[in-house]
Amino acid sequence: MRRKVVTLLVIPLLFALLPGQKSTAEARWNTPSAQEPASGSVLCAPGVYPTAPDGCLPLGPSEYLTQLAQTGITLPITPLPAYPPGYDLNTLPYLYFKVTEKGAPVFSSEADAADNQNPINYLNPGELFVSYIDRVQTNQGIVYQLRSGAWIRGDGARLSVPVFQGKLFSSTPRTAFGWVLETIPIYAAPGLASPQTGRTLYRYNMVQIFDTAETNSEVWDMIRPDEWVEGRKVGAVFPRSAPPDGVPSDRWIEVNLQEQTLAVYDKGKLVFATLVSTGEEPFWTRPGVFQIQTKKPAEKMTKAYTPGDPDFYYIEDVPWTMYFDEDRALHGAYWHNFFGYWRSHGCVNLSVGDSHWLFNWANVGDYVYVYDPSGKTPTDPSLYGAGAP
Repeated sequence: MRRKVVTLLVIPLLFALLPGQKSTAEARWNTPSAQEPASGSVLCAPGVYPTAPDGCLPLGPSEYLTQLAQTGITLPITPLPAYPPGYDLNTLPYLYFKVTEKGAPVFSSEADAADNQNPINYLNPGELFVSYIDRVQTNQGIVYQLRSGAWIRGDGARLSVPVFQGKLFSSTPRTAFGWVLETIPIYAAPGLASPQTGRTLYRYNMVQIFDTAETNSEVWDMIRPDEWVEGRKVGAVFPRSAPPDGVPSDRWIEVNLQEQTLAVYDKGKLVFATLVSTGEEPFWTRPGVFQIQTKKPAEKMTKAYTPGDPDFYYIEDVPWTMYFDEDRALHGAYWHNFFGYWRSHGCVNLSVGDSHWLFNWANVGDYVYVYDPSGKTPTDPSLYGAGAP
């Protein structure tokens, strides 16, 4: 008890003050102090700030969002105003057959074709595609009746028409976009030395392009924040807001030879875009401004035969053909699926569905603007013949 008693007696003495004295704490609270040092402005609420506001600092999340907005990205990312054309555009009234036999015989009857007897003609060796109306399994093998009425033996392959299709647009996109041309990884920054994100894109995947950068002479496309892909592996479209030089109309078709893409503008707005295949060296598609001269729902395309010519071709019922530069045409290509790569003898190859849509949209006299941003396609007229598929 003594220890407690002593404590009680001592504590009151500690707080006993002489008359007129103030406690140390009270004195400190009542004594004016120097002004609090400035600690900087407050951070702005997260948002996009094109110009710095007066009342806050646009740092942290706001700085990141503003940087993204400068490349056209808002979070969540605004999707492209795109939608697919009708799938029924891929339908054709033809069946196709690739002839693989060199110098294939042609017969006047099913029996002769089955027996391989009495040929009436021979197809010149080359790249041969015919359309047929009947396929018959005989004891001697398969024979086909061509639309001409003649018969051919089944030494070849029936074709499945590629069904890739581009996109229709309800308005002109604010950013560039494109289609992936092969299986590719996504990188966290431009350059093959950058770490990969673990995500992969596949052929014909569609991406938006918000920024480009060049690393080691290679162009890279930013498709999302901190996601980059090799630009050479994307067929890109860069939307325009006005007709290109030489096109005196707000309605035109545009072919980008470097990117292997086609874009369609109506009333100055992008309405359709897709991948194409244009002329491969030395059969380039000629740059320039042209107009559609003739439209044909189907066309036979062939080259004058010279024995031993490795480039000879004979292609029946090429669909949705529109000539714009001598024998160079926009048309469907049912015989390959290499859209996005140079492939033709000068024409602009589209998928069957895309060529059908374009054929329905276009009029004779519409402008076709062909250009190569890289400047690698020659423009010397003496290097160009009439053109081919």
